[in-house]
Amino acid sequence: MQRSKGLNRLLLAFLLTLTHIFVSAQVKDARSPSTSIFPKGQLAPASNFTGKAWVHPLIPADSVFNIPVSSVTFEPGARTYWHSHGGGQGIIAIDGVGYYQEKGKPIQVLRKGDAVKCPPGTPHWHGASPETGFVQMAVTPNHANGRVKWLQPVTAAEYTNTK
Repeated sequence: MQRSKGLNRLLLAFLLTLTHIFVSAQVKDARSPSTSIFPKGQLAPASNFTGKAWVHPLIPADSVFNIPVSSVTFEPGARTYWHSHGGGQGIIAIDGVGYYQEKGKPIQVLRKGDAVKCPPGTPHWHGASPETGFVQMAVTPNHANGRVKWLQPVTAAEYTNTK
């Protein structure tokens, strides 16, 4: 009987530990996107991004199909620099909470299922909200005017101006 009580206490302690681990993981996941259907890919270059972001090519460009598609995963607070695309860009929100802004316009908050079209040559940036990571699909056609032109970093004031 004494041995049984000791085993029950040990089992209870084990279950409480597992519950704590599970709940902690759930809280962490609330700040990060859930498991994506795509792998994270390669770490994006710090020369064009603030914070950590990963790019995973889904459909690479080739001589026949000229519309590359990538999945981009942003950790909370991560974002691109200002940039533009010669052929424009389509962005589809897959998970988390993201921001998108065109020069001279207010920030748009993006959530799962939202999509935006950025016109050719329009300076813009996109990334995760400060508290929650973001996963997007980016459709960026190759174009005679270039695929992407990188500009300056998004300032903290620009990033936090969600009004």
